[in-house]
Amino acid sequence: MPFSHLSPCSSYHGTQLNARPATSLEAGKFASKLSYVPALPVSKLPAPGGATSAVAGGLAICIAVDTNGSVYALGDKCPPVNQPLSFGKVEAGTIQDPVLGTRFSLKSGDVVGAWCPGGIGKLLGALFDPIGVPTFPVKKKGANIEVQVDVNAKANFESQYWSGMLDAQGKANGKYY
Repeated sequence: MPFSHLSPCSSYHGTQLNARPATSLEAGKFASKLSYVPALPVSKLPAPGGATSAVAGGLAICIAVDTNGSVYALGDKCPPVNQPLSFGKVEAGTIQDPVLGTRFSLKSGDVVGAWCPGGIGKLLGALFDPIGVPTFPVKKKGANIEVQVDVNAKANFESQYWSGMLDAQGKANGKYY
């Protein structure tokens, strides 16, 4: 299987659409740290035209193989309702949301064509502005497909979450009364 999209020096393709500048209130405890991490054994890659789910650095990732054999990594949550993108159909440089029918570019994660084009998608899609999915650089290293992610993203999210949960219980410092 060719890895025309993979290389040890793979450049960053697309933008992380869900990223936004953090305010001092939203800043995480850990600095952003981009690193390639193993996501999937090469032996588990789907056939061209298929996709599968993986976890890289604690993030849900969709590994998609285009019909020409190129391998891509995208966020595995389809907007607007977050069903798995890895259940989608891959063809002609896009992956199609399996429920609402939106197509996303494998290279950039941008919406290609109509937003939520069919059935209930038209009703649901009218409630939300079109938004793409994040894309991540990928490379083959040894027997694995590696994806470049912020390895501190999950820790930062969880640090905010647990603090908020404890605050709601009146135990922001982690101690009991």
